[in-house]
Amino acid sequence: MTTASLNGRPLAAADSAAARTGSEWWRSAVIYQIYPRSFADSNGDGIGDIAGITSRLEALEQLGVDAIWLSPFYTSPQKDAGYDVADYCDVDPLFGTLADFDAMIAASHGHGIRVIVDLVPNHSSDQHPWFGEALAAAPGSPERERYMFRDGRGENGDEAPNNWEAVFGGSAWTRVVEPDGTPGQWYLHLFDPSQPDFNWHNEEVRAMFRDVLRFWLDRGVDGFRVDVAHGMIKADGLPDYTPAQDSGSMGGLMPGAEDDESEPVSAPYWGQDGVHEIYRDWHAVLAEYDGERVLCAEAWVDPLSKMALWVRPDEMQQAFNFPYLETPWNAARLRSVIDDSISAFSAVGAPSTWVLSNHDVVRHASRLALTIDNPQGHGIGPRTQGKPDTALGLKRARAASALMLALPGGAYLYQGEELGLPEVIELPDDARQDPTWFRTNGERYGRDGCRVPLPWEAGSPAYGFNSTGAAWLPQPDDWDGYARASQVGDPGSTLELYRSALALRDEHGLGLGDVAWLETGNSDVIAFVNGGVTVVANTGDEDAELPVAARGAALLASGPFDGRVLPSDTTVWFTTA
Repeated sequence: MTTASLNGRPLAAADSAAARTGSEWWRSAVIYQIYPRSFADSNGDGIGDIAGITSRLEALEQLGVDAIWLSPFYTSPQKDAGYDVADYCDVDPLFGTLADFDAMIAASHGHGIRVIVDLVPNHSSDQHPWFGEALAAAPGSPERERYMFRDGRGENGDEAPNNWEAVFGGSAWTRVVEPDGTPGQWYLHLFDPSQPDFNWHNEEVRAMFRDVLRFWLDRGVDGFRVDVAHGMIKADGLPDYTPAQDSGSMGGLMPGAEDDESEPVSAPYWGQDGVHEIYRDWHAVLAEYDGERVLCAEAWVDPLSKMALWVRPDEMQQAFNFPYLETPWNAARLRSVIDDSISAFSAVGAPSTWVLSNHDVVRHASRLALTIDNPQGHGIGPRTQGKPDTALGLKRARAASALMLALPGGAYLYQGEELGLPEVIELPDDARQDPTWFRTNGERYGRDGCRVPLPWEAGSPAYGFNSTGAAWLPQPDDWDGYARASQVGDPGSTLELYRSALALRDEHGLGLGDVAWLETGNSDVIAFVNGGVTVVANTGDEDAELPVAARGAALLASGPFDGRVLPSDTTVWFTTA
């Protein structure tokens, strides 16, 4: 059993009291997502790494975050940016070594920052040893039972076992050639053919993942973000299923997901009841360890009342609030999704977990200023219609972030949003690397624009991402002003806005508070009280009169504020009168 520590104080001691009061750290934590290949590069090869993360932890401590979440860094052929795992218990040489990871964990805890790592349990890479063993084994063998192998339909088994379509497009089934050279069985891959789905009805699979959890818990991690947490279990009999044509865009983990993964929980490959048994099992594994360890679900299910099932008391602790992420900058829509979120999660004793950006979506500093619908996963680029106005996008992003950080519950930040980074639109075609760009022959730009390496220092090679100037995706020529060093100490900078918001959030206990709505008399203005703070946001295009309740001293403003009227696209925090 492992006891981690923060600043020399055992986490178990800090957490035991919290558990008795319902104030566990994850209920109000601000968690910062690190996309390792784009955060900081220690060896100058153009790709960020674990040692680079360690070198920048002081900046994250100064920002004021409670934890970091690392996107996958495991051994992988990198066909899907590491979400195709070949070894769940090692670090890909691209990112360093296990020793680098251990040093990073120790340093993070020394800075008072907890560490959450990504876990990808729905599928492995086709380079995982188990899949190689499955291909070499006979149909019906124990090796094949670890994955979803099935005989084909039709006279000679030439037709796929059912009509399921993959999230990435095309059939969700691929036929193998048996060791004797004859056409053989088919295997299921809800994503890419290089990502075969595990058979989660197999106890050997369940035992392997318990071992994976314990491997990283023994190394001191504080929890796991679970990829495709609504997958893994498929309906008995694997029945045919045709998605509704008007299913809409409920978001997606990967390109194309807006057409498929957004399906309601009745889809036979999403949200099956059996997944909850898995998370109850994992909950028990985490409970073996001192301190409050956390499981966070990436569960694209709708409505919020269904999503809340993932965070019942004996399952996971958090679930990403994607409906909130997808809500436009509109007062009425925001009030509705906040109400629905708090109601749904409170009903099972869990906090809502708010988020505006991540590695799969257009950065909200650009997304909130788009003038034409941009389905999730499509991305934006040089030929995109309705491109965002950079200044308007940043103004709205600052206001939206200030609103989000005043809400009770947990909050996730995506690296670079604290710098006000927009989506990088003008990437050259030959620089793009997201598979969706190639799969659609350039029809969809995909996610490269939100994954460009971070700027740390103006006037430095690669803006301080490394010392050589190399970067796996090219950085814009006009990013000096976005660099972290350029913003430190500038009271009008986005970085200082975030630092102030996080400090005030902690000081006033907003993460553990609640929302009491105020009537504003203006359909563009949303206002609420959380503890001793009154929050007012103007989502409209015109200046607005302040509500009567906003008569206290201004604590924080997302933009210029004269104390009399509330400018458009601006959020202000006041002391409660």
